[in-house]
Amino acid sequence: MKLLPDITEPAIVVNDTTLRDGEQTAGVAFTDDEKLAIAAALDAAGVPELEVGIPVMGEHECALIRAIVATARRARTMVWGRMAERDIRAALGCHADTVHLAVPVSDLQIERKLGRDRAWVLATIRRSAMRVADAGAAVSIGFEDASRADLDFLRQAAEVAAAAGSVRIRLADTLGLLDPFSTHRLVSELRRTVDIGIEIHAHNDLGLATANTLAAVRAGATHLNTTVNGLGERAGNAALEEVVMALRHLHGMECGIDTASLPAISALVARASGRPVAAGKCIVGEAVFSHESGIHVDGLLKDRSNYETFAPEEVGRRHRLVLGKHSGAAAVLNGYAEIGLHVEAPHVPRLLERIRAHVLATKREPSREELARFHLETCAVARVGA
Repeated sequence: MKLLPDITEPAIVVNDTTLRDGEQTAGVAFTDDEKLAIAAALDAAGVPELEVGIPVMGEHECALIRAIVATARRARTMVWGRMAERDIRAALGCHADTVHLAVPVSDLQIERKLGRDRAWVLATIRRSAMRVADAGAAVSIGFEDASRADLDFLRQAAEVAAAAGSVRIRLADTLGLLDPFSTHRLVSELRRTVDIGIEIHAHNDLGLATANTLAAVRAGATHLNTTVNGLGERAGNAALEEVVMALRHLHGMECGIDTASLPAISALVARASGRPVAAGKCIVGEAVFSHESGIHVDGLLKDRSNYETFAPEEVGRRHRLVLGKHSGAAAVLNGYAEIGLHVEAPHVPRLLERIRAHVLATKREPSREELARFHLETCAVARVGA
């Protein structure tokens, strides 16, 4: 366990919580081997920080967390708990780099969930942060339901956390109610209030988790919570693959993560979670670099930059041109060239008709063997006609 925060860490730190919030997805439960494999894959890919579990769940969970902490080669580790002595004691026993302690900060949850008041929350933040800091661990304070909290109280809570030795505060949009504009305002206000790390924990209930995470960066957030494939409670969290690639291509910011490994990590988590990734899922979906439209294929063949958001090689993939209902002449010529067959220009319209009829009948693209048969039959008809 590192006793002090790593002052050499990059300005923007991805804290991946697949092993904590990701596993809180309803119906998801990772085995020990799966958690170890996911942690190792994220570590090897250069993800700088991993939130690896909830120690108060019991000794088995603590033993697994300690194994992950011991085998992490580059990534810093974090454990999650509530502001209760039992949680804190269990968390400190896992020897992670950072102990994260969460507490509700909206009046609704303070009163209706905890049965407490604001004064109790502030006193608990102070006591808990000092308890962990005195034990030699870095402490992060999480503000649950921050998006529905009174801003003045949120500022006060942040100041108390900083004064008590916290190295970071986490703003949790627990119900996914923020948009990028309100996220930016909220983070900006807290950035002016405290000079410690600010982490955004965005939920995706309205489909805005990644956008809100990027907005938080623009406003001064230093740490970003993500999960692989966007796993998490209800609609999930900001997806690791989306945040990393968007930061690179929209904001010119690198997170130190090997993006070529993202599809393999996505597949690993999909298997372990039992949650398959949709073919059209951005960045890691099987079909996101597949092209069928005649206009797009023609443009790609002339210059990839015509229809390329980013090079698929960045995530270890390549473009795939699909022959289907919307294909054009350029795609037909290219498709047949790839299987070593030359197509005379007069044969292209007939081959397109065969391909379109096949796709409508079978709901799939033709195989190499079927393309070869279409070619043979079309050429035979042409010879007879001649």
